[in-house]
Amino acid sequence: MTYCVAIKLNAGLVFLSDSRTNAGLDQISTFRKMIVYEKPGERFMVLLSAGNLSITQSVREILQVEKLKDHETDEGITIWNAKSMFDAARVLGSAIRKVYERDAVSLKQAGVDFNVSLIFGGQIQGEGMRLFQVYSAGNFIEATLETPYFQVGESKYGKPVLDRVITPATPLDEAAKCALVSMDSTLKSNLSVGLPLDMVVYEANQFRTDKIVCIDENNPYFRMLHGSWGQKLREVFDSIEDPQWNGGPTEVPLRVPSARSLPLKKITTPEEKLI
Repeated sequence: MTYCVAIKLNAGLVFLSDSRTNAGLDQISTFRKMIVYEKPGERFMVLLSAGNLSITQSVREILQVEKLKDHETDEGITIWNAKSMFDAARVLGSAIRKVYERDAVSLKQAGVDFNVSLIFGGQIQGEGMRLFQVYSAGNFIEATLETPYFQVGESKYGKPVLDRVITPATPLDEAAKCALVSMDSTLKSNLSVGLPLDMVVYEANQFRTDKIVCIDENNPYFRMLHGSWGQKLREVFDSIEDPQWNGGPTEVPLRVPSARSLPLKKITTPEEKLI
């Protein structure tokens, strides 16, 4: 399994992925789930992948050469000459469908589902940044102001902190920290997600970045974040009062009179048995 997250902000984009792939308890390997496509001064794009490893690797290879016919110019559109991120996402969807046409039947006969989930984002000169989540059918949706991030893979453990922290106005460094906390929460709760991590932070309208890092178990910042996050969570937890059942010193008792103050309860007594 895997966990990938990408965040779209006013200030830029944040991408983070783990690198663990497992096909059973004794078949755990490391494969990178992130690839960066960069033409400095013109375009910057990042692809994150989750799902069947053979499918995602095939999609990435075909994407390098895949062309869509532009009916207006009768020329082929690739990720390297697309005039918009929307068109680049269409090329990615076409690459997925090409792998499906080639492999889906054979995979089904072998009892394997065609399973691929991708996040694709970046910026092409002439338009703003855009972020897409792409599905197994090659269709996709785009991030909005209301939903400024996407996750693929084991998303449930890292989602709560993103929901509480991330808005379009969040600064890039703060969003990068939030993404790492989200990943740390996932690592803590799911053994199918593992180090090392790949992170890219892109500043709007730069069309390049040097903020790329591979994070392993010896990374000093991630070790500090891991320890601090667990400690701070414990401190916050300890600062909240324990539930008080019968009033007591607290002003916020747990049990208060209401129409549904008592749960349904079955009681069996000796007297009931005699009836």
